[in-house]
Amino acid sequence: MAQNGQQGGVAAGLQITGGAAIMAPVSAFPNGVPGNALIVIPLSKVDDETKAMLDQGPSLVTPEQMWKLLGFNGPAVQVQDDQGRPIAIGLEDLLAGLEKHWQEQPDDLNRARIYAQELLKYNRLQRAEQVLSKVVAKGGTGDDWLALGIAQLQQDKLDKAEGTLKGAQNLLKDNPYPSLHLAKVYQQKKETDKEREFVDKAIGISIGCIDAWAYLYQHLKQHQDEDKAIAEIEKMAADKKSAAPYIALQGFFANDDATRDRAVAYAKKGVEIAPDDPLALLCLSALYGQKGDLEAVIRLLQPHEAKMSRDVRIANNYFEALFQSRQIEKVTKLLNALAGSPNKEVKQFAIERSRLVAQFLQQQQQQLAAAGQPQRK
Repeated sequence: MAQNGQQGGVAAGLQITGGAAIMAPVSAFPNGVPGNALIVIPLSKVDDETKAMLDQGPSLVTPEQMWKLLGFNGPAVQVQDDQGRPIAIGLEDLLAGLEKHWQEQPDDLNRARIYAQELLKYNRLQRAEQVLSKVVAKGGTGDDWLALGIAQLQQDKLDKAEGTLKGAQNLLKDNPYPSLHLAKVYQQKKETDKEREFVDKAIGISIGCIDAWAYLYQHLKQHQDEDKAIAEIEKMAADKKSAAPYIALQGFFANDDATRDRAVAYAKKGVEIAPDDPLALLCLSALYGQKGDLEAVIRLLQPHEAKMSRDVRIANNYFEALFQSRQIEKVTKLLNALAGSPNKEVKQFAIERSRLVAQFLQQQQQQLAAAGQPQRK
């Protein structure tokens, strides 16, 4: 089940234990490789240095050495080629290529933005700050100011971040994130009143900003206690007509078996307030899935099948509940409907899950055929 916006699969939830091992191709796990699986990768080319190392027996290598042995300059990352197909490339080669692409036309701000985005993604903060500073200096947008402020904040350059984020706030009057990041600045500066002021500003700008509600809960809990923090959140949420406060709250209790019922209660409140909110439906259905209540998932999501042609996350949760409860006729009907979706991600989901269902049915037929064969004496 997908949880809090994240997609998952049946295989990814397998609990692998024991002292024996099975070698299998990745294609054996169409729903995702289990997170605690061990991967065996054959090396197509072995140089003299590696051969000498292997002659001495099993060897321990660092992650950096592993990627080098696999032919990558830095950790492998996935990008798309000019045809839109996914390919793997070493991180250092990716960043070097983006740097070169930008330097060929240094006045092209979009090239700089793409480069800075990848630098931020991989925590190359100092270089990201340098690139974004040039973008801002050349007339960057409010989003560029925001990205620069975040890079400065993550390096604990608090005074610089404060000034930059205030500039972003002036340019992005309808965006809650400059205010939310300013709250983080004041948190590190230990200016509690200002921290709360800017969290409230973020919520005032966008009632549906889940990140802001989650930040407010943590702020209140730190300075009061859990019960008082929840009470204040619920009091503020009473007249907002938004699921966001309850989506934020359920996230703090969703991953612990001991508190999951509390998470379900908050998620239900979110759905009651905003019954058509896709994220509220996603969270509650994921929680039901974690509890193994597949019928509850189906009852919740069945009235919202129309949304699934636009939201692959809800489609995934509904599919998993139907498939795991072996309602194959409904699964087939769902996938046929999703295959006609104009959403590329939903269409691809339908294709992949149709293959999974076909494999399952083929296996069922083989088992039935084998069971029907007369046994040899």
